[in-house]
Amino acid sequence: MLNDLKTNDLQASIAAQVAGLPHLPMQELWVLWDRYFSRRPERPNRDFLAARIAYKLQEQAFGGLAAETRRRLEAIGAKHSKIKVRAKPREISFAPGTVLLREWGEREHRVAVTAEGLFDYEGRSFKSLTAVARHITGTQWNGPLFFGLRGARGAA
Repeated sequence: MLNDLKTNDLQASIAAQVAGLPHLPMQELWVLWDRYFSRRPERPNRDFLAARIAYKLQEQAFGGLAAETRRRLEAIGAKHSKIKVRAKPREISFAPGTVLLREWGEREHRVAVTAEGLFDYEGRSFKSLTAVARHITGTQWNGPLFFGLRGARGAA
């Protein structure tokens, strides 16, 4: 009975947060966005931000999709998509705690792999090495290439 009350309270709290998103000032939406995402969208609009933040709030509270459900949805999407070329999954996997080093701009940059598979750089989490490389250099780089994990022709 107590667990049911806690679950109901949590559901009500998340529902209230999601319902309040469209009424938040953009500055507050950006604060929430930055909490959940490593980079901002190129052409943001209020509805897009609110929808993505709402998903993340619910995912954090109730959990994300099961791996099998995610694979099934991706397969359905690939089957019905007009885009035939799909990005390859990450070819290089890292053990949590792995530290990558790169000298750039006369300083050493350290990136640690987290238990969640994210990349921690100077206290910020990034979803990919490419995002870290872009943050460090200010230009578009292939992350594995930037960190010396792959040659210019793609060899690991």
